[in-house]
Amino acid sequence: MPKVVIKKDGRKEEFIPEKIVAAAVKSGATPEIARNIAKKVEKMDKEEIETVEIRDIILHELKSVNPDWHRRWLAYDKGVKRLYKHYRHGLYE
Repeated sequence: MPKVVIKKDGRKEEFIPEKIVAAAVKSGATPEIARNIAKKVEKMDKEEIETVEIRDIILHELKSVNPDWHRRWLAYDKGVKRLYKHYRHGLYE
């Protein structure tokens, strides 16, 4: 099971499977399916995992069950990242 997640900016944080569950449920997945996706990531035989790899697994799983969930994840992800970018550059001070 991964113990550490490597963020895009290089920071490292503890792997918390419930973050995957929460994100998948927000995209429309049932809690059961969301937990199954988190378990797939948990079963990986790695000490560290990059966020982009986790994202790819989640998107693949969501799309295979319901393409709408995949689209919702992408739309939410795009919106959140756009807001974060503006916040980082001082537009929301």
